[in-house]
Amino acid sequence: MKARLSAMLMICGLAAPLAALEQAAPAAQPAEAAAAAAKKVDEQDQSPRIDVVFVLDTTGSMSGLIEGAKQKIWSIANRMATAEPRPRIRLGLVGYRDKGDAYVTQRTALTDDLDAVYADLMKYEADGGGDTPESVNRALHEAVTAFDWGEGPSTLRIVYLVGDAPPHMDYEDDVKYPETCAAAAKAGIIINTIQCGRMPETEPVWREIARRAEGEYFAIQQDGAVMAIATPFDEELARLGSELEATVVAYGTREEQAGLRFTMFSPRGLGGGRGDAEGFGPAQRSANVAQG
Repeated sequence: MKARLSAMLMICGLAAPLAALEQAAPAAQPAEAAAAAAKKVDEQDQSPRIDVVFVLDTTGSMSGLIEGAKQKIWSIANRMATAEPRPRIRLGLVGYRDKGDAYVTQRTALTDDLDAVYADLMKYEADGGGDTPESVNRALHEAVTAFDWGEGPSTLRIVYLVGDAPPHMDYEDDVKYPETCAAAAKAGIIINTIQCGRMPETEPVWREIARRAEGEYFAIQQDGAVMAIATPFDEELARLGSELEATVVAYGTREEQAGLRFTMFSPRGLGGGRGDAEGFGPAQRSANVAQG
């Protein structure tokens, strides 16, 4: 197609006077647009890729924590999606409860449609459970094995396990977490764990899962605050959050705009720092926020 277009331009250039050539000049625009599109595709192919699956406990014991946990999940997703160079990011979800509940697991497949993932995340409600342990083993195994993970060294693959209770280790048909962690490590999938609340039985298991799968352990207190755990990425994440704030345009009534700006730019807002380490901040999507 490109060779044919070049040949046509050459013929027109040889046969037409200067005025006709000037009229023909716009014919080069499609070729320039095609080159720009090809460059954009090439840049996209070279851009970093991130696949993330969030595994969220949605049992009744999470009733005082689930909204904060969902906000934290979306805060993490926003930070990844706005990194530089801009990554190609896909998100997936696994909501889990326990046997005998309305469901044991519910999945949202990995997709780059972040609006759809956000909608599914916000639908989760805390219910069910009963005894302390939950179907963590099944949910974690599905996160590692049941998703269409991207391949190749340019794709970062991460699972975030978010919950307050340890796994049932007495379910004979479950693949236990040590085996799942080994499979994740072999596949290059990092598992980070976020403990909600202060259940003492959970912490050693969450720490072990993170250690076995080359991840990190974090904790959310029962009142919704996040314990500050230093990581090598804190400074960079705070910088990215501050840059993201500068792109936010508030709209709505004057009162709504003022309230949103106060929340966004307060020390506990989107910018991160200690405020984001100790609280969630409004990093989730808002109907009154437009990215400029």
